[in-house]
Amino acid sequence: MQAVDNLSENNPATETAAVPYQTPASFGIKSWAEEDRPREKLMQKGRAALSDAELLAILLGSGTAKLSAVDVAKLVLSAAQNDLNALARFSLKELMRQKGIGEAKAITIMAALELGRRRKEADAPARTTITCSRDIYRVVQPHLQDLPHEEFWVVLLNRANVVMRTVSISRGGVAGTVADPKLIFKEALEQLASSVILVHNHPSGNRNPSAADIALTRKLKDAGQFLDLPILDHLIYTDAGYFSFADEGML
Repeated sequence: MQAVDNLSENNPATETAAVPYQTPASFGIKSWAEEDRPREKLMQKGRAALSDAELLAILLGSGTAKLSAVDVAKLVLSAAQNDLNALARFSLKELMRQKGIGEAKAITIMAALELGRRRKEADAPARTTITCSRDIYRVVQPHLQDLPHEEFWVVLLNRANVVMRTVSISRGGVAGTVADPKLIFKEALEQLASSVILVHNHPSGNRNPSAADIALTRKLKDAGQFLDLPILDHLIYTDAGYFSFADEGML
């Protein structure tokens, strides 16, 4: 695209009338209408009226010289793909990499998200205890049923073999997916899990493990022993049934 010619070149009237754009002297939250400021908006309209960014801005308290607290909050949320669950998995260092977030603000965010997690946990019904491979199959079935492609998941357990969380590690094509050991054990360590169950699906319906499945299981088992995070089972899921490495004596 060619640049537009200067319209004022042959038009003195236009040249004298042109006024350069000036940045407003004040663009912070204090310059907003009172009903649009996060704290005032919460008091007037209730907490449900606020966006995630506005709620986060209240926690931050302030922005930077060029960004309001809401602007900083939007950048932080954007780094987590606007997913609060993803944001809750950010480490202190990851939060501090975001523009406008220092140590104190990062700690405030982490504390608020942890309170939310504990409330959710306290309100949750009794969680599933894994006693056999059939229990694993039931836990992952809602995630893997009817999928036309492969996905790799992990089920994280506490010391009582109660499911703490099911986590998606990767997704691929019809023929396979990549399971990165670093991501698997990162999730387990961050959640302070006591043991791990590996799960992936075979869209073809073939329950038998491939040579790559067997090699990966051995690799992850060895890594888990080193980290004191035992791999209790590796389940190959199909809609019609499953294959359990533990049941077949392959762990």
